[in-house]
Amino acid sequence: MTPDPAADATPCPSPFPPIADYGFLSDCEVTALVAPSGNVEWLCLPRMDSPSVFAAVLDRGAGGFRLGPADLRVPAARRYLPGTMILETSWGTPTGWVIVRDVLLMGPWHHDGELSHTHRRAPTDYDASHVLLRTVRCVSGEVQITLDCEPILDYGRKPVRWSYTERGYHQGLAVAEGESLWLRLTTDMRLGFEGGRAMARTLLKEGDTRFCALSWTTHEPPYTFQDAYARLVWTAHHWQHWLARGAFPDHPWRRYLERSALTLKGLTFAPTGALIAASTTSLPETPGGDRNWDYRYAWVRDSTFALWGLYTLGFDWEADDFFWFIADVAERDEELQVMYGIDGERELDEHILDHLSGYEGAKPVRVGNAAYRHRQNDVWGAVLDSFYIHTRSRDRLDERIWPILKRQVESTIRHWREPDRGIWEVRGEPRHFTSSKVMCWVAADRGARLARIREEPELAARWQAVADEIQADVCARGVSEHGIFRQHYDTDVLDASLLLIPLVRFLPPDDPRLRATVLAIADELTADDLVLRYETKHTDDGLTGEEGTFAICSFWLVSALTEIGEHARARRLCERVLSFASALGLYAEEIDPVTGRHLGNFPQAFTHLALINAVIHIIRAESGQFPPSSWPP
Repeated sequence: MTPDPAADATPCPSPFPPIADYGFLSDCEVTALVAPSGNVEWLCLPRMDSPSVFAAVLDRGAGGFRLGPADLRVPAARRYLPGTMILETSWGTPTGWVIVRDVLLMGPWHHDGELSHTHRRAPTDYDASHVLLRTVRCVSGEVQITLDCEPILDYGRKPVRWSYTERGYHQGLAVAEGESLWLRLTTDMRLGFEGGRAMARTLLKEGDTRFCALSWTTHEPPYTFQDAYARLVWTAHHWQHWLARGAFPDHPWRRYLERSALTLKGLTFAPTGALIAASTTSLPETPGGDRNWDYRYAWVRDSTFALWGLYTLGFDWEADDFFWFIADVAERDEELQVMYGIDGERELDEHILDHLSGYEGAKPVRVGNAAYRHRQNDVWGAVLDSFYIHTRSRDRLDERIWPILKRQVESTIRHWREPDRGIWEVRGEPRHFTSSKVMCWVAADRGARLARIREEPELAARWQAVADEIQADVCARGVSEHGIFRQHYDTDVLDASLLLIPLVRFLPPDDPRLRATVLAIADELTADDLVLRYETKHTDDGLTGEEGTFAICSFWLVSALTEIGEHARARRLCERVLSFASALGLYAEEIDPVTGRHLGNFPQAFTHLALINAVIHIIRAESGQFPPSSWPP
């Protein structure tokens, strides 16, 4: 028999780094992902949701920006400088060691002579500098360093042309036909241009330093290493001072809370306060599959967990900014959408970028998100719970909020009996999802509580009556004959969104139906203890293929187990889910429970919000602060 060469062939390694291996940078106006090789593989300018300048994460030919040793692609170590968003990569070569630091610079507030055209929230003492800075230092021996910057604008469709400026070999200007965006690359290395690439090579010896700065506005980049280093230090101090404002428990898991707080801050669009769901688009939830979405938008459903997490950690300013972003759109729109653009845009039309191959071949690559057209009845509950959390933090109800609040409660009353697409935005037929009904109850219940604060007893009584009606309907139609809450009224299958029932205080934690539901999800809707959203074979979500476990759902289960008194089991699960954090402390949307591989867009805000909720639940339980002395809150 002739041997088959293919049978012994070693699988080719993927040219794409694992999703969890990317480093995340932000200046609260744009974000970037940096691969372990030192290549910036994702950067959209001039906003988080703009077309990309570097998109190698979605197609190896869609632009990147590498700085590192000439002959190595795998670093010795990577970390964030403690308490910052500055990424440090260490390289050991046969001839020496170098350290590269990457940062999106922050600086003092710079709109003193004119008003900002983008900021709608109150100005602070700091602002984005619109500069991606990269520094390199040789700490021993000697190392050959290369710089290779190839921007391709508009998601890899428009290559740039480079030209020198008055600074000669030390600055290049990149422009693309038909594009108003221009890029400046400033460095103390000598640049040369090869088509759309700006390149430099230099040998560093012990003690030598170099820098390069990519800028995209009229704000000045650094022109010397000394200036670059000073601005890096300013940015480091900015992040450390910001983090010091937080209230973090003295606990071994504090580092997870701090990195989550920094990540959430980095996913916040400072001019409006919007919190985007993730930095990226179309990183696949199923390897090679079609579950690829654009997450660079603000979901209303995130508001409750965002405010809870930010207020809990002491970041009231950020919580307030996001609250007022939600209040802006709720005040403007008669009917709330599921999601909005980062400046409150309503139309987020979805289209496919056929020219991009996708991460590891996962197509289609989508821009925009058609889910903005979906009806999701849980949005009213998210908004009302946000208003309630905000009001409890101040013991007063802002006069501007009351008319918005009333409109949202009345919308709930009109629509709660209608089917929707649920919290997961399934693209199958609308159903009477149990979790959506529960969130409608939240809207009416929180509305009634806020009406009592305003001393409007008649309105409070009417809204409370609706809340009681919804609760009775859910308990009658949303529970199976086994006493377990079900995904929707026409099925007995489980859904991880049911873990919200104890978290929003729909029923007391000792209710047998609630307890049975939490334990059923823990036992039956898991893979190696990690939680699935739902079983795809039993849920018509309009898509094909399987998906990984959802990290947010696993963290929800930690919180829910704590709520029902299963503290030991909750801690074991929390330890397991925390163990899947990337080496830099970041999470994507999903986790393969067998390999630990991260799937989906990255880093994922909802995952980090749920992490904060879960870890605080565990810490409070360990310190005897749980269960609360009174129920409900």
